[in-house]
Amino acid sequence: MASAGLAEPVEHVSVLPALRKLLTGLRRGQVVSVSGTGMLPLALLAGASAAGAWCAVVGMPEFGVLAAADMGADLDRVVLVVDPGEQWAEVVAVLLTAAEVVLVRPPVQVTGQLARRLVALARRHGSALVVLGEWEGAQTRLRVASSLWVGVEHGGGYLRGQRVRVEASGRGASARPRSVWLWLPGPDGSVSGADLAALEVAG
Repeated sequence: MASAGLAEPVEHVSVLPALRKLLTGLRRGQVVSVSGTGMLPLALLAGASAAGAWCAVVGMPEFGVLAAADMGADLDRVVLVVDPGEQWAEVVAVLLTAAEVVLVRPPVQVTGQLARRLVALARRHGSALVVLGEWEGAQTRLRVASSLWVGVEHGGGYLRGQRVRVEASGRGASARPRSVWLWLPGPDGSVSGADLAALEVAG
């Protein structure tokens, strides 16, 4: 019998409700690779930090702090390392020992011993590693397959939101391909589901 004062280990770091049709959460000790342009990486970090997880962002000078806040991110729990230079891998390694989610854009393709070392650190410390770009052996892959900005008509008006289709695939429990339409972001900056009916209303 477990001691009354001990909590059961949490297998996943939380994601925003709109993303849960794609993945239950960011699985600790594993890698999620994200391809395609857009704000999907910010949305992953927003859900994790809003749920109380410490997060780190490495090598993303374009990281949108205000956009992340609009999605619900707790910026007090986010560490930014804008330009780690050639020591980026060492920076990521250190952060994997302290943060629950580490979001990184590697300047080079990561393979071999370095990739295995970073994954081993993530597993040892129960962190989720989110990588922008390809990562050989990633358990989960997310891809922005298509996107459409809504609000500009006949060359005028204001952008009101972006409707995107995100696809997920992977290995093991994440092997079944799935996709979902999202407002990323919606008119208020938040993330929510976006079916065709919602598009007609917004347009």
